[in-house]
Amino acid sequence: MKPTELPNPAAASNPLHVIFNYNDVFFSFFYDDTDACTHRSREYAMNYVYSGEMLLDNGKEQIHVRKGECVFIPRDHHITLYKRAADGERYCGIFLSFTRPFLREMHAKLKPNGMASDAPKPKAEAVKLPHTAEITSLFASMTPYFDPDVKPQDDFMHLKLEEGLLALLHIDERFARLLFDFNEPWKIDILDFMNRNYMYEFTMEEMAHYTGRSLATFKRDFKKVSDLTPEKWLIRKRLEAAYAIMRESGGRIADVCARVGFRNVSHFSSAFKKQYGMPPTAVIPD
Repeated sequence: MKPTELPNPAAASNPLHVIFNYNDVFFSFFYDDTDACTHRSREYAMNYVYSGEMLLDNGKEQIHVRKGECVFIPRDHHITLYKRAADGERYCGIFLSFTRPFLREMHAKLKPNGMASDAPKPKAEAVKLPHTAEITSLFASMTPYFDPDVKPQDDFMHLKLEEGLLALLHIDERFARLLFDFNEPWKIDILDFMNRNYMYEFTMEEMAHYTGRSLATFKRDFKKVSDLTPEKWLIRKRLEAAYAIMRESGGRIADVCARVGFRNVSHFSSAFKKQYGMPPTAVIPD
């Protein structure tokens, strides 16, 4: 049993949120109803709501996932998740993560059966899945593991991942074209990516991954486009964005700070004064 914070295994820091990872199957409990987390899974996934409700926001549309419903989330898809209580029940959910090694294994197993169809590849976007007997029975069989004292065996969880994958493929054969595409991602423009995502807390490894590079290649390519390190570039970009926001519309320092990606107001104020020679309060219009 391993407490974790999606999407990467790590110690859970909030006692109101408990997440257990069993071989890439995550069981999550949210004891409050105010949580919103920015989520970018590195892998394709299915997220089933056992109780409570979940709202997915991709910036263009919202998907409401209620008790007993399941949603498909594509790899590298940026969304904000709101998980909250509903009908007197706290949020509990089950998250199946389909890693690339797992999908390669399943492709080798299923290809002779024609599962890797030539049907057109669907758009890589979050979508609520229809109710099917396969999905209902799959997640019903996994609910005993919400009890942290009942730990499943890894091989059993592997079978549940296989069931989840088959459930997807039986819903729409085009999922095969999406899930079994193992081409290396194209490199995307580093500065374009960072200009669009500077406000999020990405590690260097994540920035490299999301731009289609190894960490070493990311560092080498970044030197070609900037004299700054990625960390210093992000600080400068966030300060410039904060300056523009405060000049145009004012606002509370703490709100502007959070909006541009700073998590510490003191650090923000110190960095701002160092770059502009004055405190943030001097910029806000009267």
